[in-house]
Amino acid sequence: MEEQVLRQYKAKKMMLWVGMISMAMTFAGLTSAYVVSSSRADWLSQFKIPGSFTISTLLILISSFSFYLAKKSLLSKNIKATKILILTTFMLALLFVYFQFKGFAEIVAQGYYFTGAESSITTSFLYVLVLLHLAHLFAGIIVLLVVYFRLVKGSYSGSNILGFELAHLFWHFLDILWIYLYLFVLLYR
Repeated sequence: MEEQVLRQYKAKKMMLWVGMISMAMTFAGLTSAYVVSSSRADWLSQFKIPGSFTISTLLILISSFSFYLAKKSLLSKNIKATKILILTTFMLALLFVYFQFKGFAEIVAQGYYFTGAESSITTSFLYVLVLLHLAHLFAGIIVLLVVYFRLVKGSYSGSNILGFELAHLFWHFLDILWIYLYLFVLLYR
C-alpha cells in the first residue's frame, strides 16, 4: 500500500510540474512575441512602467516568504501559526491583485488603453501579460483557500501534506513567474 501512495504522490507532483512548464512556455512565447514586436515603428520605447507594479512585486515576494514560513510551521506541527501565515499569504495576494489593477489605472492615466485608438501594441502586450498572470494567480488564491480550509478541518497530519506541498510549489512558481515578467518588461526596452 505504501508503494501505491508513493506512486500517486510522484504522479501528482509530476502533473503539477508539467502544468507549470506549460505555463512557463506560454509566457516564454508571449515575451518572445514582445521582443519581436518591439522593432515595430509604433512601439513605445519611453513608456513608463506603473509604480504599482513595483509595489505588487514586493507584495508577492513577501507572500512567498509567508507561505514558506507556513510550510515550516506545518512541518513543526504548529497548526495555529500555519493558519495565520496562510491567511497572511492570502491577504498579500489580494493586495497584489489590487495593485495590479491600480497599475492598469496608471497606464490609462498615461493615456493608453487595451484596445481602440488610444491603445498601443506595447500596452496591449503589457495588459495581456499581466491579465494572464492574474488568471493563474486567481487559481493560486483558490488553492490558498482550499489549503486553509483543509487546515481548519485537520486534513494535514503526519506525512499527509501533499496538497500543501503542491500549493506551496505552485505559489512559488507564480512568484518567480511574476518577477520574470516584471523584470522583463522593466528592463527590455
